[in-house]
Amino acid sequence: MGSYIRIFSNPNKDFLEHGLKEIEINKELYKRLLKDKIPLYALIPTSSKALVEFFNAYQKIEIVYKNKKKLLISGTYKELTEIANSVAITFPEISKALKNSLNNIEKKDFRLKLKDRIWRIGGKTLIMGVINVTPDSFSDGGKFYEKEKAISHGFKLLEEGADIIDIGGESARPGSHPISYEEEIRRVIPVIEALADKTDIPISIDTYKPKVALAAIKAGATIINDISGLTFEPSLADVAAKYNTPLILMHTKGRPDVMQKDLHYDSLIGDIIDYLSNSIDRATAKGVDPQQIIIDPGIGFGKSVEQNLELIKYLSEFKVLGKPILIGTSRKSFIGKILDLDVDQREEGTLTTISASILNGANIVRVHNVKIAQRAVKMIDAIKGV
Repeated sequence: MGSYIRIFSNPNKDFLEHGLKEIEINKELYKRLLKDKIPLYALIPTSSKALVEFFNAYQKIEIVYKNKKKLLISGTYKELTEIANSVAITFPEISKALKNSLNNIEKKDFRLKLKDRIWRIGGKTLIMGVINVTPDSFSDGGKFYEKEKAISHGFKLLEEGADIIDIGGESARPGSHPISYEEEIRRVIPVIEALADKTDIPISIDTYKPKVALAAIKAGATIINDISGLTFEPSLADVAAKYNTPLILMHTKGRPDVMQKDLHYDSLIGDIIDYLSNSIDRATAKGVDPQQIIIDPGIGFGKSVEQNLELIKYLSEFKVLGKPILIGTSRKSFIGKILDLDVDQREEGTLTTISASILNGANIVRVHNVKIAQRAVKMIDAIKGV
């Protein structure tokens, strides 16, 4: 039993097809669920006889479906909270996981620490501007590989309204290979130092290497962005814990050179939530403050075009983990494949995907063109009323 239970809300035909496809649901039950429109469903990852008997005796909760491994129960937020309290003694793990999930889906405001100040996430959407200090970036082809050009671009992103600057020195495009930590440090540190000296906007170091993260923090970076969710270099968490640095944990299906070779998932959303939950556990076990963690489902990292679209469409399900959600769709290949456009022609597709992501729960969007993204984000936030 993990620390969360998947919660589905506002059911409709599309929700039922998505959320319940991993359990063998018959047509009659499907039609009934569509008609009933119960506010919330909870997918319990166990179907023990004792638990089934307990739920059957609790009249306010209905077991909608069960198989050998899972139970689907339904009820209002209040009713599911009551059942979580009722099973606390007999089934403590289920009680804790259900309470966590119900509390998490209601979270709208987060407070993280950036050195000596509080960083609020929630309310208006934050824009993370990207600087790739690499000769082989998929998005700009090495345009900002030279130090002075990278620094100049960083100040341009700040002028255009970036809330965060994300600096990376190793390409993570599909098929790319790693570089040494020495070379990565050589690329990113001068850029971080130059920007940190002139702004107090948060600077994120995009790396999974502990030595690079440490050097970046000492140079002025205040956030660590790990594309591997601590699966490549788990000791990266030690650096985040020591400096109490916000840590972004992303999902990937292996290293960049192999991540697009096996795109099978038993349950796309469920598998990625499990992965990120394990990453969170890995971080906190190393001493990382749970309140300092941000999650990213990893658009384009081991996903097909259809899977990327599914992640955006059902992004709200990741709220169950109770962390701010970052998403990075900017200029990625799935946009190019759908629109049949080269990388330098994907801005409209980027704006569409970040807008959909914000409406579905994203708190931070990672983009290359901050100027136009800022306009789109401002409109979406106005529609949301924030």
